[in-house]
Amino acid sequence: MVRKQLILGFILSLALVVFSWPVVQQAQASCGAVTCFVVIGSQQQVPQEGLLTVNAIYNYTPMRLLDGTNGVIPAVDQAERQMILDHHQETRTITQQATLDLNYGLTERFGLQLTLPYMWRTHKHIDGLGEDGTDGSGAPTNFSADGIGDLRVGLKYNVLPTLRSMVVLGFGVYLPTGNTHAHDSANLVMESPTQLGRGQVGVNPTIYQTYELIPHRLNQFASASYRHTFRNNDGYQFGDEYMLNAGLNVVTTSWLVLTGQVNYRYLVHDNFSSSLLQSAPVGTPGGAEPTVIDPLIQNRAVPTTGSTYYAFTPGFQVGLGQLIESNLTNMTSLYFFAQIPFERDSNNNLAQGTSYIFGLTRSFQMTNPS
Repeated sequence: MVRKQLILGFILSLALVVFSWPVVQQAQASCGAVTCFVVIGSQQQVPQEGLLTVNAIYNYTPMRLLDGTNGVIPAVDQAERQMILDHHQETRTITQQATLDLNYGLTERFGLQLTLPYMWRTHKHIDGLGEDGTDGSGAPTNFSADGIGDLRVGLKYNVLPTLRSMVVLGFGVYLPTGNTHAHDSANLVMESPTQLGRGQVGVNPTIYQTYELIPHRLNQFASASYRHTFRNNDGYQFGDEYMLNAGLNVVTTSWLVLTGQVNYRYLVHDNFSSSLLQSAPVGTPGGAEPTVIDPLIQNRAVPTTGSTYYAFTPGFQVGLGQLIESNLTNMTSLYFFAQIPFERDSNNNLAQGTSYIFGLTRSFQMTNPS
């Protein structure tokens, strides 16, 4: 039974992205940011009645330009409701995220989940192409912010609770608790995709499945999720997100589980309610103001957002309670993953690189099952 709990307690879906108090200033850019995502069963499964499972997770997600891309992307000026094509050039983004994930078994089948992220994000780009500098080469600009991201609250229902299998349906809601108006090094408000919060409510249905191919030794798992975020007050709407994950867990000893999984994420283009302008070419003496293409403010796809991402993620989990028997280590485990991309398309924007996830899971029996 302990081995079974160890297997089921090792899998995850972590996907959290980026993005609220009002400030009227200019926003310059359409830079994007993401966080890595893997499957950890203690996040997806429904704990037994009265059991509280706590995940403390840290992930490190770098983003860089892919070979053959130049990173020249539009600006998103939220204050003036303008999208300015070819306005700046991306350099890099690094996101670090610490997540507190709480799962509580309301009954043997129903569970409540609360996920609270805290982010540290740094970003660099060259701003004002064709506009700033003696030859319109732009100005190096930095952005740095830290704080709480968007809180997720969800309910889960175990449709198929058997000795060897589990199917869990979930539905979560993202609440706009993250800051959406942090400033860059030029004291301008950064664009929505780089902020810590999205600035609007999002919905997130999920499904998770696992089956023991060899009891207490080998099990497979799969998960799928969808996120839709509504348009925020700055006229920006984040593109829908689709994620699929599948993998295997192998119990090598009573305290060590090895895992391998394949992760897929598809992000639809973001959308911005704005007019449309074009930056002057780089090399313009003294720089020049952008040219208006269409003054009408209407919903427009942001062309360099949206992406496709495939990764292979090896990892392992150490069951501390099985390795060292004590009250401190009881129902406690540590895990580590490295998410390694093998195919990416980021529409000339920054792309997620190899990312790392460290975590600790601890369960507490809060009430006696009825």
